[in-house]
Amino acid sequence: MEYTVQTLGQLAGISTRTLRYYDEIGLLKPARINSSGYRIYGATEVNRLQQILFYRELDVSLDTIKAILTSPTFDGTTALKQHREKLLEKRAQLDALINNVDKSIEHTERKANMTDKEKFEGFKQKLIDENEEKYGKEIRKKYGENAVSSSNAKVKNMTKEQYAEVQKLEEQLFTNLKAAMKSGDPAGELAQKAADYHKQWLCFYWDQYSKEAHAGLAEMYVADERFTAYYDKVHPGATKFLRDAIVIYIK
Repeated sequence: MEYTVQTLGQLAGISTRTLRYYDEIGLLKPARINSSGYRIYGATEVNRLQQILFYRELDVSLDTIKAILTSPTFDGTTALKQHREKLLEKRAQLDALINNVDKSIEHTERKANMTDKEKFEGFKQKLIDENEEKYGKEIRKKYGENAVSSSNAKVKNMTKEQYAEVQKLEEQLFTNLKAAMKSGDPAGELAQKAADYHKQWLCFYWDQYSKEAHAGLAEMYVADERFTAYYDKVHPGATKFLRDAIVIYIK
C-alpha cells in the first residue's frame, strides 16, 4: 500500500508536521512526490518509520537514529531484536514501579503493612535497569559477571537509610568536585575529599574495595564518553580532574 503524509500520520499516530520534519532533515524521505505535489510513502518507508519510532521510544536522538539507519552495517531484523530486548527491560522496570505503586495504594487505603524495603523496591530496580542499559556490557567485560551481579544484589538489598546515604554521597561528591576545580589542584583538600566521597559511594555497590579497581574505574570514566558526560556536567574537564584526584588519593 501507499500512503500520503496524512494517512501515514494517522496510521502511525504521529503528526503530519513530524513527518514533514523527518523529510526535511533527511531521516524519512517519501518514496516519491505525485503529480499533485503530495508526498507518497511505500512499504520501505513504513518499515523505516517503525524503526524510527522504536528508537524514539527509547529516547534516542534524531541525529543518532539517522546515523544508525544510514549506516552500511544496519540490519533491520537485528535492530528489531534489539528493540525487543530494550522494550522487555523497560517493561520489567515499569512492572516493578507499578507493583510499588499498587502496594503503596494498598497501604494507604487498607492500612496494609508495607516495609521500607518494599517502598523503594521499584526505584532501586529502575537504578539497576538504567545502569544495565547504559553501562552493563562494558562493566561486565571489565569486572566480570559475578562482580556485576553481586553489585546489583547489594542495590536490591539497600535499606531506605542506605539509599538516602548513597544519594547524599553523590551530592557531596559533585559539590566538592565543583569547588575543587576552582583551585585546579587535584591533590588539594577539596579534591581529595571528593575522591574519598567517591570511594564511600563505591563501597555501597562493591563487595570489596581495592585501590587498583578504583583507579581502573576512574580511567574508564575518562575513556568512555557517557561517563565523561555524566561527570563533566559539573564543569568541563571534571572527569579528568576527578581521575587525577583519585590517582593521588589511592597512593
